[in-house]
Amino acid sequence: MSATLGDLPFIDLYVRLDQPDQAYYRSKERSQSMISQPVPGDYQLSIDRFMAAVNERLKEHSDGALESEGVRVRLSKQKMSDNSFWVCARRINTEIPDITKLGLQQNILDHMIGLGKRDGLIVISGATGQGKTTTAVGLLGYYLNNYGGTAVTIEDPCEFMLAGHHNKGGHCFQVEVEKDEDWAICLKRALRWAPRYIYVGEVRTPKAAEQLLRAASTGHLVITTVHAGAIEEALMGIIFLAEQSMGSGVHSMLAACLTGLVNQTIRDTGPMLKYLFTEENSPGDPVRALIRDNKIGMLSTYIDRVAARLKNPAPGGAFPPAAIPGLPGVKKT
Repeated sequence: MSATLGDLPFIDLYVRLDQPDQAYYRSKERSQSMISQPVPGDYQLSIDRFMAAVNERLKEHSDGALESEGVRVRLSKQKMSDNSFWVCARRINTEIPDITKLGLQQNILDHMIGLGKRDGLIVISGATGQGKTTTAVGLLGYYLNNYGGTAVTIEDPCEFMLAGHHNKGGHCFQVEVEKDEDWAICLKRALRWAPRYIYVGEVRTPKAAEQLLRAASTGHLVITTVHAGAIEEALMGIIFLAEQSMGSGVHSMLAACLTGLVNQTIRDTGPMLKYLFTEENSPGDPVRALIRDNKIGMLSTYIDRVAARLKNPAPGGAFPPAAIPGLPGVKKT
């Protein structure tokens, strides 16, 4: 009996679609996650079935999602320079991640969990494959289970099965977007559902960035992911997109609604986070001031100071604000 796709411990699977060829995969085991390995021969029948299913699913599209032999994957098809066609299949976990078991540093985790009682914008940034979605969905799942409320997610594709009831007071509706121009439309429509939480799988278009900021400024807690190598890059990316739709005023709106931003990198020892958290109801917060004044490059100084303070929290677990030279101090609220 040949092995099935569900037995292969892959996080990314690379399969040629136009003719049989050696398939490769990246293991979900951390120690081997950066190595491209050939798929063993006893998986060949499973790979053949998978290739046929992908060709059927992606007849008219280059991206999509598929469930095969008990494994759900996100698909991205690409024509190569030699005219061959390959697909990268990213494994999707159907089990909602437990944010408390992802290996996050406890004092950072405690603060991220507390953000669920606020509104505004939480941004999870990082490079491809660094666990952004896992962390974002883990946060949303925790909020739904512990704080209750209605959530609407907007994704392409839906990577975790969040739809349905959560604990006693949480409920989630998931929307899958097919075209880039639909992101802003779905976001605008989601506001009519009076959600407590909105999760946007990725900020892709200027209109979507505008709607994201408007939603975060009107009493909702919005969680989103951004492809970026650093916190400053994530903020500049959102600003760049939103300015194309809104023009001026983006810096002030982002400064007012930003609640928290983390940049995540996966190491052998677990996730490594750099982070910014703003003070609630504090317009003079130094992070907000730097964003308003378009001095995002100075945030690195603040990031280092916040990291030091979170390692040595004030008595009672308070999150002490940090002053930056040239900016007014922050009063605790």
